[in-house]
Amino acid sequence: MPHHRRLLVVASLVVAALFSTVPAIAGPPLLCFPFDTGGAPSLPMSGTGWRAIDPGYDVSRLVADTVRLLAPPAPVIARMETMRRATIYAAAHPKIASLLLDTLERRAATKDANAPQAIFDFGYLAETYKQAKWMFAAPVNGLDAIDGSVWVMKAYALQRDPSMQYAAQLIKGDAPPVK
Repeated sequence: MPHHRRLLVVASLVVAALFSTVPAIAGPPLLCFPFDTGGAPSLPMSGTGWRAIDPGYDVSRLVADTVRLLAPPAPVIARMETMRRATIYAAAHPKIASLLLDTLERRAATKDANAPQAIFDFGYLAETYKQAKWMFAAPVNGLDAIDGSVWVMKAYALQRDPSMQYAAQLIKGDAPPVK
């Protein structure tokens, strides 16, 4: 085998080895990878697909149900899953999507013992919406002006919950999408 051909074969093998070690991640991490809630309640889903909504769910209840599920003592990972599911439901309903974001923004402005969770919820929902833009029937007004990662980091600074830090890393793309 001539020297240049041998070099080409070796180089090809090295490139193949490098690309085979890179994990294949398909889809936005806040949206396409369900989180294990550890038994904590969340919005209903049907089937095994990441966006398998329950066709019997009354979407007019989405805002109230989501807020109820985000109440303390819901763990951060369950909050993340609830907002992932809420985003999937809201995508086909522009008015409900806007109402949910506005409702969580108002909650985030309330200064009480639950402020860190409310701040987290607003920021995380905004970033989940951004990753789901392609699914939305209409744009969500004001969404592009919200830097959800700043809100999530503010919540982490107030509470120092490692799950909030993990969420911030997911938003930045610095963490694997499965926890």
